[in-house]
Amino acid sequence: MPLLFSYGTLRDPAVQRANFGRELDGRDDALPGYATRLLEITDPDVLALSGETHHPIVVATGDDADSVPGVVFDVTDDDLVAADGYEVDDYHRVLVSLASGVRAWVYVSAAG
Repeated sequence: MPLLFSYGTLRDPAVQRANFGRELDGRDDALPGYATRLLEITDPDVLALSGETHHPIVVATGDDADSVPGVVFDVTDDDLVAADGYEVDDYHRVLVSLASGVRAWVYVSAAG
């Protein structure tokens, strides 16, 4: 079963219900070597669902002292497809190692 790490709106129960049809169970973890920035959201569907004009986005820093806290969820392959549909083009999904040592998918800045 794949894992999905979230540091932003995918932790919101309303966003989870809308995208996955249920609330996800997760556990705290962290993403080392990344830092959080804010991204202005213009997609009307995402704005309506999250209620936020700016969403966090992570960028790789290469510095292990940097770390982004979040939650890791057990998801299905279908859940990953649904999450791909929710995230705007500024994000892309990559497989990373979390602080706990598990490998999980996470959405990072598509700009690099």
